[in-house]
Amino acid sequence: MGDGDPPVIDARRRQRSFGDGFVAEAVADLQEAWMRHADAILEDDQLVSTVYEALGTRHPKSRTRGRRGAPAEVVLRLLVLKHVRNWSYATVQREVRANLVYRDFTRVGGDPVPDAKTMGRWGIAVGPTVIEDLHRRLIAIAQQQHVVEGRTMRVDTTVVETNIHYPTDSSLMGDGVRVLTRVMKKVTAIAGQVGATLRDRRRSVTQRLWEIGRIARGKGAQHHEKLTRAYQQVVASTSRVVGQAKRFSEEIAAGVKRAADVVAQAALDGLRRELETFMPRVQQVMRQTRARVFGGDTHVEDKLLSLFEPSTEVIRKGKAGKPNEFGKMVKFQEAEHQIITAYVVYDTRPSDSDLLIPAIDAHLQTFGRVPRLVAADAAFYSGANEAAAHAKGVTRVCIPNRSTKSAERKREQKKRWFKNGQTWRTGCEGRISVVKRRHGLNRSRYKGDAGMKRWVGLGVIADNLINIGRVLATRAGT
Repeated sequence: MGDGDPPVIDARRRQRSFGDGFVAEAVADLQEAWMRHADAILEDDQLVSTVYEALGTRHPKSRTRGRRGAPAEVVLRLLVLKHVRNWSYATVQREVRANLVYRDFTRVGGDPVPDAKTMGRWGIAVGPTVIEDLHRRLIAIAQQQHVVEGRTMRVDTTVVETNIHYPTDSSLMGDGVRVLTRVMKKVTAIAGQVGATLRDRRRSVTQRLWEIGRIARGKGAQHHEKLTRAYQQVVASTSRVVGQAKRFSEEIAAGVKRAADVVAQAALDGLRRELETFMPRVQQVMRQTRARVFGGDTHVEDKLLSLFEPSTEVIRKGKAGKPNEFGKMVKFQEAEHQIITAYVVYDTRPSDSDLLIPAIDAHLQTFGRVPRLVAADAAFYSGANEAAAHAKGVTRVCIPNRSTKSAERKREQKKRWFKNGQTWRTGCEGRISVVKRRHGLNRSRYKGDAGMKRWVGLGVIADNLINIGRVLATRAGT
């Protein structure tokens, strides 16, 4: 492609087809009320240009090499629709193909719908930082439309779980044996029967895991001894598999196991990196198993909960039905009309009481003013927080102190404004419930820490679009 050739990525569709006009006319009265206003919001040039810039940085020559890709506005709208409906990429592809309303909303029109794998690559390109920029711009649009003013603020935290099974030491060792063996089989398929020979121990380990499951349901010293012996066998088998994997990795590095051509050798090197990624994780599982089962230490430091999502934390929020949750702590703060004005996915769980003042600072940065009323639950309370909030200019700090013995404080918490503020605060719990049920924020389906932040951010944007659209639709009387 020469210097004078047009770019292969466009911000918007350059030319409408005959089919586009037919689609727009056919769905004129079929869109949901919020969707019509959300459609207008997504026309914003800054939103589209943010996605356009992100798509242009996937590769050094993304703008000038390769096949012509979908315009940035189509990418933005397809990603938004996916999270509005909480669909998979495959479902998005099928539904947009079959539904004229979605074809019009996503600006696909009469063109072919991009396939699911292509949309998945877009999702990775539009990373967490880009999604934060999109969210900030959406809140700015809501301010311009007078949907949100920032006079009040409520804040709460929740857990978004990673997509893992319930972690037990035995199941994690089973995962390790399965993954390492699978990678070594691929290595053997490429390099052939040279060097160390693979011995597949998956069947024997699986049998021991079933045995551990049966024994663990029993009680008494006899069952404990059987359980210890079964764990010893699993740990020994897992240790042998890790030893095999280490030999395979060393032989690939030394050239003992090598491929016949450059492409296959690149695949072999990738498999070696995969072995080196998973071996330390499996060894960590073995260490924590020995500490718990053989040493009686149930509080192992830096406990690994998943081989595939190693940063997963165990978080206890005091829920009777679900005492342990496995994922990441997320903070949501809202203003008027249930608009989520800020969200944060924390790498490690903080104390709720440490989050109030940063939340007020984030509110000030967004709106240029502190809220008149700040509401949160008792976990956010501390005397220092209340004093700091008042010092920043917050008139009413509506955060209960459950452990107070002060008669004056108890009278303060019984006043009408305080009770009304706490009644309004409970709406934050409802908002969290909605984003989990409607947009899938109960469990992240994207991988890794960046995937978690993308999942949460796109879910928040989807929820805000619906709520902003409903407010505008109510004002317009539609």
